[in-house]
Amino acid sequence: MATHRSAQSLPSFVETCPFCPANESKTPPEVTRFPADVNEPWAVRVFPNKFAAVSSEVEPRRNLQHLWRRVNGFGFHEVIVDSPDHAACMALLPDAHVAKILGVFKERFNALSCDHRINHVTIFKNHGADAGASLQHPHSQIIATPVIPSQVRHRLHEALRHFDEVGECMFCHMVEGEVAEQTRVVLKTELFVAMEVFAAATPFATHIFPLRHMASFGEITAAEISDLARVLRRLLAKIYVGLENPDLNFTVRSAPSDYMGARHFHWYVSVIPRLTRVAGFELGSGMFINTVLPEAAAEFLRGVSVEKGAGAGSGQ
Repeated sequence: MATHRSAQSLPSFVETCPFCPANESKTPPEVTRFPADVNEPWAVRVFPNKFAAVSSEVEPRRNLQHLWRRVNGFGFHEVIVDSPDHAACMALLPDAHVAKILGVFKERFNALSCDHRINHVTIFKNHGADAGASLQHPHSQIIATPVIPSQVRHRLHEALRHFDEVGECMFCHMVEGEVAEQTRVVLKTELFVAMEVFAAATPFATHIFPLRHMASFGEITAAEISDLARVLRRLLAKIYVGLENPDLNFTVRSAPSDYMGARHFHWYVSVIPRLTRVAGFELGSGMFINTVLPEAAAEFLRGVSVEKGAGAGSGQ
């Protein structure tokens, strides 16, 4: 088990931070902001990643030579600055502000998906150095690629196989069973449920599912954005308080926008605290050692109170 990282006391503004207000000139020209009026202070800001993993300046040409397949590194890589506050990680933000961030997620997801060269959009957050964050100022990222990643293709394939064999969405079926059983549920609202993964590769791996069937994140409504903001922020706060601010990643695992309306897939948010390290056994076998039962993880997180006046075990 990795050691916990104590919460650092960070200032709200760092003069040298390119993501802090008044330093906008230190980043590439912004793509969008919220609110959109440039005469108002921004709450969320989006711009191309200065050190992008892909480039919109090349064409997505494919090349096949013998057994080797290649595609040029085309795509879009954007940074979404969560807040002007250098010290305010998402777990500490108001629910309403998290809803603004999620609204920008949807806006950029749909806008990038409209490019006919793009086939998949990945939204993710790296919190902490062990999770891949290179800057402390809280931010998220979005990468749009001309190919559907193999992991996503496998997930889509298995979901379709199950649907063809059983005639139902395997995610909806799983969520229904988990909600009925309750033992792995961390918190639930009318629209979303956060629960521990039954056979998680790592401790405290938690998924947030919409209760309404949706294949693509781009289908989320304004009401669902508001509710997801509350669930995601509370889950992150429980992890922040209960596990002493561990490094973590979360990602929106969605089908491409072309799958809107598909009956076999169901998007969700995956939250992975970085409490352990992948070592030789995991790399050599593809099997993972998880020392925390999901039922125990769920019970622990349910008992972490993060709201004023909330009692232990309330799950709120």
